[in-house]
Amino acid sequence: MKKVAVYSSFTFSYLAKARVLAESLKKHHPDWDFYALMTDLPPVEVDFNVEDEPFDSVLWSKDIGIVNFDEWIKTHNIVEACTAVKGPAMQYLCEQGYDVVMYLDPDVAVFDSLQPLINELNDGADILLTPHQLTPEHKDDAVAIKDNELCSLTHGVYNLGFVAVNASENSEGYRFSKWWHDRLYQYCREDIPNGMFTDQRWCDLVPAFFDNVKVIRDPGYNVASWNLSQRTITFSNDGDILVNGKPLRFFHFTKLGPVGRKMTERYAVDNCEVFELWRWYKEAVKKSHVEGLPDRYWAYGAI
Repeated sequence: MKKVAVYSSFTFSYLAKARVLAESLKKHHPDWDFYALMTDLPPVEVDFNVEDEPFDSVLWSKDIGIVNFDEWIKTHNIVEACTAVKGPAMQYLCEQGYDVVMYLDPDVAVFDSLQPLINELNDGADILLTPHQLTPEHKDDAVAIKDNELCSLTHGVYNLGFVAVNASENSEGYRFSKWWHDRLYQYCREDIPNGMFTDQRWCDLVPAFFDNVKVIRDPGYNVASWNLSQRTITFSNDGDILVNGKPLRFFHFTKLGPVGRKMTERYAVDNCEVFELWRWYKEAVKKSHVEGLPDRYWAYGAI
């Protein structure tokens, strides 16, 4: 059996969502280790004890070998910081004896087994990526082309709310983790005019730089507002959740609020099952509310 580590990067402001992610993952994979990668410090108002959380461990970003961390963190905003630490954390976990290291964004929920991803890594893949879109928009749909295809060209072909690698020392997955670590340490910026969108645009280069890269084309992975124009959610009579007839593996509930709602309403207006999923997710996040958390809290933003 493969030894699998899954991690997610967030601050205390996303703790409620990360709890939902961890609980949904553990429902299907109780034997996988889940790491909360925290680029933050606990607020005095919150009684935070990892033993009371659905996580197996907490990785504090200051403790994973980032050079000159105290000075480095001051040069990043909160989004840049939480994405920049993903590369160092991946390399760190690859060096802890795991066979597979997988990243999932904190605003993801898992709805079915992710074992098919492990099977891909068993069958010769070393790096797994999911593109924002799998299917071209209709040639006459200018709005969808702008929202989806042009947006991918701006922000990155692949959505880095997910990535998984073979973690063995001589694998392309481990070599990728070291490269990603190096690039994000220096060049994880929200600077689209200069070709950077935090951690994401870098991975456009992965199929050119590395061998054994597998692009996951199953529509059940990384379903989100940016691909709802081409993916339809249905519920089977047995209660299974399907995407274009295939099992929904995980849904990326990005931008819970006006932006995410606007995109979802635009592309899922006739797909009421999508709104049922959103309703479930909002209720789950509400139940995981962090008591006492100051509004817009980020410890490093105040240093």
